Amino acid sequence: MAIFKHLFLVLSLAPLVLSYPFFPPTCYSKVLSMARDLTQMAADLKRDPETSYCMGHMPDLYLDVHNACVMHKMRTYISLVEGLRHRRCAYTREVRKLGLTLRQLFIFMSEKCHGDLVFTVYDCAVLERYPGY
Repeated sequence: MAIFKHLFLVLSLAPLVLSYPFFPPTCYSKVLSMARDLTQMAADLKRDPETSYCMGHMPDLYLDVHNACVMHKMRTYISLVEGLRHRRCAYTREVRKLGLTLRQLFIFMSEKCHGDLVFTVYDCAVLERYPGY
C-alpha cells in the first residue's frame, strides 16, 4: 500500500515539475515584454470607442528598450496620462492600468534593471515617427 502512495505522489507531482519554466525571466526579458505590452495597450486605447475621445490626441507610444531616449519618452507619457485626470476616460480601468504599468516599467528600467540594460541607440526621432500597431 505504501508503494502505491509513493507512486501516486510521484505521478501527481511530475506534471507540476515538468510544466515549471526552467529559466526564470530575466530583468531584460521582463522589460522587453512589458514594453511590447504597453505599446500594444496604448494603441488599443487610442482605437477603443470608450477611450478614443480623450486618448486620440495622445502621441503614439512606441517603447524601444534599446534606445536611450525611451526614458524621456516614458516620463513624458506618464505625465500626459496623469494629466488626463480631469477627463472622464482617465478614470477608466484601462487608462489607469496603462499609467501604472508605464510607471512600473520606468522604475524597473531606472532602478531594478539599471545594470542589466544597455542602450545601443540614441535616436529620439525613431520613437516619435513610429506608426504604431
